[in-house]
Amino acid sequence: MSRSRAPKVNLRLRLYGVLLVFGVAGSGLLARAIDLQVLRKDFYQDQGDARYLREVPIPAYRGSISDRNGEPLAVSTPVVSLWADPGKLLESRERLPDLAAALGLDSDALTEKLEQRKAREFVYLERHLSPEKAQRVLALELPGVNQQREFRRYYPGGEVFGHVLGFTNIDDRGQEGIELAYDHWLAGQPGRKRVIRDRLGRVVDTVEQVEPPQPGGDLTLSIDRRLQYLAYRELKSAMLENRASSGSVVVLEVATGEVLAMVNQPSYNPNSRQRVDTSFLRNRALTDVFEPGSVIKPFTVAAALESGKFKTDTVIDTSPGTLVVANHTVKDIHSYGKLDLAGILAKSSNVGATRLAQGMSNDHIWDMFHRFGFGQPTGSGFPGEAAGVLAEANRWGPVEKATISYGYGISTTALQLAQAFATLANGGRMRAPTFVKGAAGPSTAVIDPLLAAQVSQMLETVTAPGGTATRANVDHYTVAGKTGTARKIGGGAYQSRYISVFAGYAPAARPRVACVVVIDDPKAGAYYGGAVAAPVFSQVVGGALRLLNVPPNSDDQWPQTMVAAVDEAYAEPVEP
Repeated sequence: MSRSRAPKVNLRLRLYGVLLVFGVAGSGLLARAIDLQVLRKDFYQDQGDARYLREVPIPAYRGSISDRNGEPLAVSTPVVSLWADPGKLLESRERLPDLAAALGLDSDALTEKLEQRKAREFVYLERHLSPEKAQRVLALELPGVNQQREFRRYYPGGEVFGHVLGFTNIDDRGQEGIELAYDHWLAGQPGRKRVIRDRLGRVVDTVEQVEPPQPGGDLTLSIDRRLQYLAYRELKSAMLENRASSGSVVVLEVATGEVLAMVNQPSYNPNSRQRVDTSFLRNRALTDVFEPGSVIKPFTVAAALESGKFKTDTVIDTSPGTLVVANHTVKDIHSYGKLDLAGILAKSSNVGATRLAQGMSNDHIWDMFHRFGFGQPTGSGFPGEAAGVLAEANRWGPVEKATISYGYGISTTALQLAQAFATLANGGRMRAPTFVKGAAGPSTAVIDPLLAAQVSQMLETVTAPGGTATRANVDHYTVAGKTGTARKIGGGAYQSRYISVFAGYAPAARPRVACVVVIDDPKAGAYYGGAVAAPVFSQVVGGALRLLNVPPNSDDQWPQTMVAAVDEAYAEPVEP
């Protein structure tokens, strides 16, 4: 039986075939390498950079705020915010309880938050942590968790300065007060930089700074930190003593209109992120309007003198202490009999003020009040400032005309009232209040300086023996001022609840500071402005004059210094 012979294998041909295959494959790889490394290098480099090269913001430092003496009131401190790539973090789901514990969060809530945002590449875990807490979290080395440097605002004065300064939000933008009014100046311009991140999203290197951050501008306020603390302490003490609902104190520098102190109660701590009653956030000295009561009477007297129909020694018969106007009865606490204009202010006679108003036109009274700033914003530039209410003169009937003359039917703010009294103290020249040191604007002539001096001299009798505000006196300084006690409206009618006010300035002969104190709804028994608000004025202004190194004066200096002040006023050209 013959055996079949196997075909002869051509080993050389097979070898050439194998070499050909390897040659083609090698050529393909070489071509691909040339394509990747040479021809399309820039494209793939950009693609790689897009995955690991990121442009991130560089936070800018917000400008600091200081008082007029350079004491810091608001500063920015560096903090750490933690963020994560939810998709990467969820890959280590079993470690989420550790992360939640380090952040002080509920584990289930954190997991749900990440699940809802897993399509994103960026989500904040917690912002504005202390460096120590942030490091505890970063030490867990969780994938996708990273840190970001930011700034947080800090207010050393806490609630004492809360209403003036306001606060910033978590993104360091002003929300209230000075922080909002000057946000454009204080806020810096963030910069940008390119960084390389690893596969876990952590920054491993900074490539370049694209744009440097621009820090915000610093701001020096007119506020005196010492006076602010003094006013806050005295107001809070009076609030507790009188069991009042709210209150405000405003202190202005007469010559410049600069706000030296402004405090309110109740207040809030701008350092706290916890929610508070929104009413606590209001700067009541600018936002809350009220009927001022008898504190308006100096401007009624000024209108009477300017009209030429009355003189300082004109006698008004206020007997028997009541006066019927249309269907309304005007009442005094007592029958004061015959009073000159100074006596009307010293005794705070409603009947006397009404008699003066009846001798003038509506337009003239309205014009005087309007010139002193009632019914219009002061121009302070503070956010949310109210304009007050001063109805047009053609809307006044006999009753409205009478009540406006002694402070009802007209509404004002504490700052408006302070501006008006500072104008009297400044020889009849008005300046818009300002919160920025050295930013006083031009003054405007409101009334003749001699007329302002006459009214000022009358206002000194209010704090003299027999006046309604003896408790407003300041040892070794003369004080000019006026009390106000107004009933509050509720349910469409006046109630047995009151607003107690005192407004004035000192030293009376050469005024340095003007101050207004408003105590709302005192419930401890006393409610007259002379008993509730005047003592606060005395303490605040007395302390202010000493802190400002104003030399004392005695009572017998008044005539000579007043004459000198009037001479100075006439020597300076008065612009309309």
